Amino acid sequence: MEKQETYQTLKKHLQESLLRILEKGSEWSDEEIMIQIDKLIIAAGREVYLSGYKKLMLKQELFNAVRRLDLLQELVDDKEITEIMVNGVGDIFYEKEGHIYRWSKSFESAEKLEDVIQQIVAGANRQVNEASPIVDARLADGSRVNVVLKPVALNGPILTIRKFPEEPMSIEKLITNGALTEDAAAFLEKIIQAKYNIFISGGTGTGKTTMLNALMDYVPRDERVITIEDSAELQIHNIENLVKLEARNATADGEHQVTIRDLIKSAMRMRPDRICVGEVRGAESVDMIQAMSSGHDGSISTGHSGSPEEMLSRLETMVLMGTDIPLIAIRKQIASAIDIIIQLERLRDKSRRVTEITEVVGFEDGEIKLNPIFVFKESTGYPDRVLEEGSYMASPEVEGQLVLTGNPLIHRKKLEAAALSLEEGI
Repeated sequence: MEKQETYQTLKKHLQESLLRILEKGSEWSDEEIMIQIDKLIIAAGREVYLSGYKKLMLKQELFNAVRRLDLLQELVDDKEITEIMVNGVGDIFYEKEGHIYRWSKSFESAEKLEDVIQQIVAGANRQVNEASPIVDARLADGSRVNVVLKPVALNGPILTIRKFPEEPMSIEKLITNGALTEDAAAFLEKIIQAKYNIFISGGTGTGKTTMLNALMDYVPRDERVITIEDSAELQIHNIENLVKLEARNATADGEHQVTIRDLIKSAMRMRPDRICVGEVRGAESVDMIQAMSSGHDGSISTGHSGSPEEMLSRLETMVLMGTDIPLIAIRKQIASAIDIIIQLERLRDKSRRVTEITEVVGFEDGEIKLNPIFVFKESTGYPDRVLEEGSYMASPEVEGQLVLTGNPLIHRKKLEAAALSLEEGI
């Protein structure tokens, strides 16, 4: 314990010395900072014994503290960790393979955590403070960041980092992981090429963005695609004619805001073959639905919901937030705009699965009619899975897969126009 306290005291002392050195210059490269750290460690080594391992660890921790994300950098660098959750100074959790674990490390002070937050937010050209305590941002690698400060967060500051893989998830990997079947993937490939309008529905952490990224691999390379997001997360590499738009929050004076609605309206004037909206949460759903039903076929978007029926109900509510027209008219417009809904769920074993692919048939008797094409069927009986100690959510593994319902796809005009046909039985 004493050795650990000595190490922490030495680290704090060297960090203060390093910051004083860096304040003397305006621009420091990473290499120059490393040189200064080496000098400080060599000088400290004359008074305190440090093993070679401790020197390397100290060097990396000092660099992370002044140029990267301090102690969180270790979690960010771990490719198996998908989410980092900081609940104030002393409570840090992370998600790995779908399970949540508590980390043994913590920040030295609230000020140090706030320094890391301000570094992240400034790097994304955003700002957060007591007057504006909530912000969405992203790291340089595309990881999504959400910050909530006091007085809104009573045990804050709260920092949540959603990491994304260096290589986007492909359809092949989704099939290998059991999230999708080959039959369902072949069906989705055909309807995307035929420019059906698709809506991806699912709860938090079910993999909506991952699925959208994977499906974009089926879009023909010669098309012009415009992506619209609150905070850019999509990683599309197969489209050459790609335009990426990102919303902008208002300044502290409440000016210069650029909303998702603004971007959708602008995108419709940019000669898109497809419009891809990362997620609709409110009144922008009006513009997304109008884009889908006004000749911009092949558009894709996502939304939070537990089922296709619930997603349609939420869309109705969101459209009502942005326009003043009768509910029947809204339902008719939604039914004519969306062709296919892909439902994602996170099952009890924390696996992410496509649980339903359904066709939006149309509007009849005051309701939007659905035609399920694929549904997830769980197998009877499942093996117990032993998880490593420390997991907060141990649960048995779910066995099952997507199966055809036997219902044929009703609307086939787009398939016929693209000279495509489905497998027998669909």
